[in-house]
Amino acid sequence: MEDQPIIVWFTQDLRLADNSCLHSAVSSGHPIIPVYILDDVTPGIFAAGGASRWWLQQSLASLSASIKALGGELIFRRGEASTVLSQLVRQTNAKAVCFSRGYSPWSGEQEAKIAAACDNSGADCKRFSGFLLHEPESIRTGNDGPYKVYTPFSRNCLSRDFRKVPKPVPLKVNFYAGKVAGDSLCDLNLYCPRPDWAARFAERWSPGEAGAQVKLKLFLKHAVAEYHQARDLPAVSGTSRLSPHLHFGEISPLQIWTATRHAMASADYSIDRGGQTFEKELLWREFSYHLLHHWPSLPTEPFKAEFSGFPWRDDAGHLRSWKKGLTGYPIVDAGMRELWATGWMHNRVRMIVASFLVKNLRVAWQQGEQWFYDTLVDADIGANSASWQWVAGCGADAAPYFRIFNPVLQGEKFDRQGTYVREWVPELRNMPSKFVHKPWMAPADLLAGAGVELGTTYPRPIVDLKETREAALAAYKTIRAKNG
Repeated sequence: MEDQPIIVWFTQDLRLADNSCLHSAVSSGHPIIPVYILDDVTPGIFAAGGASRWWLQQSLASLSASIKALGGELIFRRGEASTVLSQLVRQTNAKAVCFSRGYSPWSGEQEAKIAAACDNSGADCKRFSGFLLHEPESIRTGNDGPYKVYTPFSRNCLSRDFRKVPKPVPLKVNFYAGKVAGDSLCDLNLYCPRPDWAARFAERWSPGEAGAQVKLKLFLKHAVAEYHQARDLPAVSGTSRLSPHLHFGEISPLQIWTATRHAMASADYSIDRGGQTFEKELLWREFSYHLLHHWPSLPTEPFKAEFSGFPWRDDAGHLRSWKKGLTGYPIVDAGMRELWATGWMHNRVRMIVASFLVKNLRVAWQQGEQWFYDTLVDADIGANSASWQWVAGCGADAAPYFRIFNPVLQGEKFDRQGTYVREWVPELRNMPSKFVHKPWMAPADLLAGAGVELGTTYPRPIVDLKETREAALAAYKTIRAKNG
């Protein structure tokens, strides 16, 4: 039947441009039923964190408005994805279900169930790529295995003749004219603003496809040339901040890659070094999903099995101080407060706060990973788990465990004047730069002049850096000895 519709199931591809799934469905000539399903009921699927749910609500509202501008309606449903899609196929006599593939640990099983449900209902099941530049199955070592080290992985990616071109937004879409029941976006209850703890998010973020394009253009115009240096300075707007847009698929990595290459080719002055460094960061994202695809236990189990016996400490008080930004180490506290206030944290600072948690406090990396997953607007299961394991020393191509970031030295190197600390730790706003990263070492009269009373207006350090470094290295030696 020529008028049979095609169901386009939006997953982590909340955009109209460069969406292979949507483009294929539109090109077929069949009417389209765009659908979003909130599957927060299936066991084994990681529930989105609070910050992600705030972003998702805004992003879905933006996508819905874009579809409405083309003359259609985004159908919202809630429930187990294969069940909901099977119901929609039967109700509309759909010819096919199209969707973009996932790479999470549960994606394979979920997509197999959807394929079976489509088969039982007499509909085609079509799966598309678009969340990554390269599918995990396509990047292999010389021995035809998955990569465990980033550098040869990235070289493989960069050596490829990559000429794909992003697809534009469809000029015209033939939407299904029949009535399809659905929930409202409010019915999904993604974010409850009482209390409105994410109130400041909107000051810094514009979720949705249009917001992603604005971010990319601003970055390529003003920041990419110095990216290789500025990306390490938390007080400078030197990064793209595209990570949440990428996570929700509001922009594709191909769009970013292509725009970056175009900017490098057309700039009046050389931006190659910054652009190439930025491309390598995109490939780190690829590498994270390469690992996740081949080792689906990455979010929960150490990649290096010997770390399963590491003697972590269970200290609820220290964990609470870290979460609240009350450790007594200014750059750590600044990062954790920036995270809570904005749903984001500068990447250099992410490494510093992660190292402090797993090595100075010796709290298990999974605890930090879970907190980030709940509070980051870019809470990405691939990058988050791979990055925490990298810092903890137990991941693929990880920093060795004995590499321990000193938060004082890191602060003095990358926030020399204390600008970042003063923004997020206002208690230290009047501290001289010499002591802003180590207020406990300042003379009493200087502390008094800056209005700082250690232990009252700002906490004393909750641990000693030297002692905890030695304890961490001793703990590492125990597992090395145990594993020969």
